[in-house]
Parts: sequence; structure tokens; C-alpha cells
Amino acid sequence: MNTLKTEKRNMEVKAKRLRREGFVTGNIIGKEIDGSIPVQIPQLDAEKLIKSGGKGSQVKLDVDGQIYNTLIKDVDYNALRHQIYEIDFQALVAGEKVNSVAEIILLNQDMINTGVLERPTTEIAYRAVPDALVEKVEVDAGRLKLGDNILVKDLEIASNKDIEILTDLDAVVATVSAVKEEPTPETDEDAAVDTEAAPEA
Repeated sequence: MNTLKTEKRNMEVKAKRLRREGFVTGNIIGKEIDGSIPVQIPQLDAEKLIKSGGKGSQVKLDVDGQIYNTLIKDVDYNALRHQIYEIDFQALVAGEKVNSVAEIILLNQDMINTGVLERPTTEIAYRAVPDALVEKVEVDAGRLKLGDNILVKDLEIASNKDIEILTDLDAVVATVSAVKEEPTPETDEDAAVDTEAAPEA
């Protein structure tokens, strides 16, 4: 598990200023925490953290020497600026269930040659104790043919007795659909032929 060094944030300093100074703001919440703990994280460290594992990942936070076992609950990312603004963490308590999500990773997609692969569901919401948390669910999509589906209930995580699935078990994770042919646009030459063939009024 990753360990990320952070420090408590001075709330008198605005978030915009901290971002200009190279920090990402964040909050730690939890049952055993009174309110929340505002933190600030060096921008580069935050980017490395999200690249290695985003929402639903576990991470140990070193807040001025105090260690918290946490779960990444939410990431505020500005796509236009390609910049992380804020990361929210939930402090975990041993033996206590927590809501989380697992990213669905489709393997062997390049082996599908009978249609178009669609993936309506990209993550699975579930509830589990910290020891049973899952960050990613890998699915072999290479065997799929035209018309085939993989549902949430088909995945290994759905049969794990330590995990309570919150996503609809009949939700489609992956399916192969027929290629839709686009109508051929009418050319100026085709339009001229149609005009010539049209009877006079």
C-alpha cells in the first residue's frame, strides 16, 4: 500500500493560492475523526498517487507523523487544466464496512474481431471491510463474439462472500454489437441524376 506524506492545511490560506504554490488540497473524514482533517499534498505526489490508483484505492496518509489508513473517496480533477484540485479520503476502521468502487479492466480487447466492443459499466460499487477491499476487477474480453454479454453477476467479485455488491447484478459490463453502417452521403452527381429523372409537373 502506498504511503503519502501530507501536512495539515492552514484554512486561512485559500485553495487557489495553495494550487499556485504547487499543492493539492484534501480532506480526511471518518467515524473516529471529529469533523474532518484538512490537508495539503504536493502536486507531484498527488499526480503519482492518482496514476497508480484513483478512486477506490487504499493509501496510508502520513499527516505530520500521524498515520491514517484511508480510502480515496473522490477526486476533483480539472480536465481543461489537466490539474488535480482536491482529493477526499475516508479513514478506515478495522472490521467496519465501507462503501467503495472497483475499476473494471477489460483484457484482450484486441482479440475481438466480430463487432464493436461496448462497455456500459466501467466500475462496480460495493461494500466491504477494509481487508476485503478491491481496487480493480480484471475481465477477459477476448472470448466475446457478436451478441455476447458479460454481466456484473458473471464476475468473480460478485461471488465473493466478503463483498456486498451495490451495482445491479444484471448490469452489462461488456457486450459486442454489430458494426453500424453509416448511410452513404448523396453526391452532387447523384442529385443531378435524380433531377433529370424527375417528371415535369
